[in-house]
Amino acid sequence: MLFDQIARNKRKTWLLLLVFFLLLGLVGYGVGYLWLGSGFGGLILALVIGFIYAVTMIFQSTNVVMAMNGAREVDEQTAPNLYHVVEDMAMVAQIPMPRVFIVDDPSMNAFATGSSPKNAAVAATTGLLAVMNREELEGVIGHEVSHIRNYDIRISTIAVALASAITMLAGMARNMMLWGEGRRRNDDDRNGSSGLEIILLIISLIAIILAPLAATLVQLAISRQREFLADASSVELTRNPQGMINALLKLDNSAPMQHHVDDASAALFINDPKKESGLQKFFYTHPPISERVERLKQM
Repeated sequence: MLFDQIARNKRKTWLLLLVFFLLLGLVGYGVGYLWLGSGFGGLILALVIGFIYAVTMIFQSTNVVMAMNGAREVDEQTAPNLYHVVEDMAMVAQIPMPRVFIVDDPSMNAFATGSSPKNAAVAATTGLLAVMNREELEGVIGHEVSHIRNYDIRISTIAVALASAITMLAGMARNMMLWGEGRRRNDDDRNGSSGLEIILLIISLIAIILAPLAATLVQLAISRQREFLADASSVELTRNPQGMINALLKLDNSAPMQHHVDDASAALFINDPKKESGLQKFFYTHPPISERVERLKQM
């Protein structure tokens, strides 16, 4: 059952990453068509920028994400309980020992990052360590180690990079609109354009406006799929579904994190760090805790 879920998630994730590249290419084409005089040139430029973003994030993700969240690295002497749980879960998962970090925040949360199991890292908040018992902590760390073992951390890193590239290109295009840089091309189109050119103009404008929102939704879809899989994988490692269930129920009652969490790294946490309400709940990076608990009960 678990292996079937892993296979389905891999297929869905690669499909979603393909959608990411299509969105990136669409925005690039729009920018190129409106301002560079060549839609194809803009397409190539967008793909190059996306590739650079992805490669940079893959090689620097651990240091960047830990610095963004104010995490400090610990060892067996400074945080023996957390270190030993991470060590045990890594041994069961048969991955190299990740680096271990602690985030000074009273909220209960944890996350993993890195580009591969060889250079991965796990972080937990002081609030989580103060509240969770050993079984619950094993469930949480097992969840994060599963993200590492399943290469979720690499997929999430690439998704963050591509979403950032799409947002950057679209923002640049909107700024050019505001400052009138695209006016000459638009005037040329109005002075004798064909029906096809008018359609391309409209599609380009729509892509520039809506692509960042679409990229966010795709990123959320990737994150939500991976959370379900990591929950199930954690139970596989610990052989203790009740420990994971109890941990999730405690996480559900946790307050939002006090320090600022960047949108790019919010999807990495086991528990939604912002817990916003209203319309913003539709953009949660995580599925509802109640749904995650129900799936574990059915295992």
